[in-house]
Amino acid sequence: MIPAHSAPAQPAPTPQDGLVVPLAPTSDWRRAWRDAIRDPRELLELLDLPQVAARLSADAQAQFPMRVPRGFAMRMRRGDPADPLLRQVLPLDDEDRLVPGFDLDAVGDAAANAGTGILHKYRGRALLVATGSCAVHCRYCFRRHFPYAEQTAAANHWQAAIDFLRNDSSISELILSGGDPLSLATGKLAELTGALRGIASLRRLRLHTRLPVVLPERVDATLLDWLRTLPWPVSIVIHANHPNEIDVEVAQALRRLRETGAVLLNQSVLLRGVNDDARVLAELSEVLFDAGVLPYYLHQLDRVAGVAHFEVDDQCARALHSELQSLLPGYLVPRLVREVAGAPGKTPL
Repeated sequence: MIPAHSAPAQPAPTPQDGLVVPLAPTSDWRRAWRDAIRDPRELLELLDLPQVAARLSADAQAQFPMRVPRGFAMRMRRGDPADPLLRQVLPLDDEDRLVPGFDLDAVGDAAANAGTGILHKYRGRALLVATGSCAVHCRYCFRRHFPYAEQTAAANHWQAAIDFLRNDSSISELILSGGDPLSLATGKLAELTGALRGIASLRRLRLHTRLPVVLPERVDATLLDWLRTLPWPVSIVIHANHPNEIDVEVAQALRRLRETGAVLLNQSVLLRGVNDDARVLAELSEVLFDAGVLPYYLHQLDRVAGVAHFEVDDQCARALHSELQSLLPGYLVPRLVREVAGAPGKTPL
């Protein structure tokens, strides 16, 4: 869930409507954000993989620029062109192939557009596109072609989005997505949730984020304090695809999030050459559970243009999922699903 182009830096937090958020000095996560690797050749040089440079795509990089936090790059295996973390972020010439059935809007976001920054697909739930920014640009991203410039939910202190939610009492759960909502300054998030407090029908808040995995520095004291003040039950859906993404620092960040009282869930995307192996998926579930995260969804790939080389066919996906059920207790087996445009919810496979 990331933008086709880098978004401008977020403004410094400011008090709104009587809500005061303490201003902290620039934290490690902002420095780590700014220091991300943006040049594919630099990443390959760091990993001692000069031979892979011949497969880089200048067009893919221009249309959807690479961004990789250095901490995430440090988890990649040096000298391994098939490293599962590297495969998720490197813009290769595979993306240049035009494949029938792979479109710009794979999941019907345009049809679900209910107003500035709001997507309304499912009964009782609405998704707020909080930002177009993300700390890592995953090559399989289903919103890599999303028109973020036209979906400025944060404009005018979120007023259009708040008005929409206030006027539809059927919406009891708000999902903060993007991009990545945790790429916003905590003060900006507090401004939003401060405005949401006046909506009586809102019963739950959900955040979809990859930052605790790729940039664990983001889970700082200010963010944790904000989460503790929220008046709703909070679910945080993180996104990890491979056990190598979960190092000691990430596990600690996840445990800190869990200690705020939030429910932590994980959703993965089934990706060829990354996690299309039942034992890899089983290890991922176990590592996540050790860090306080419950496996939630294993998504079949959203068929957005440029990602066909990641696809695992449904027959193989079902076989993998069946094997996974034989390896794990039921509560550690994520549901195998696909998002179908216009369907009333995720479609089980």
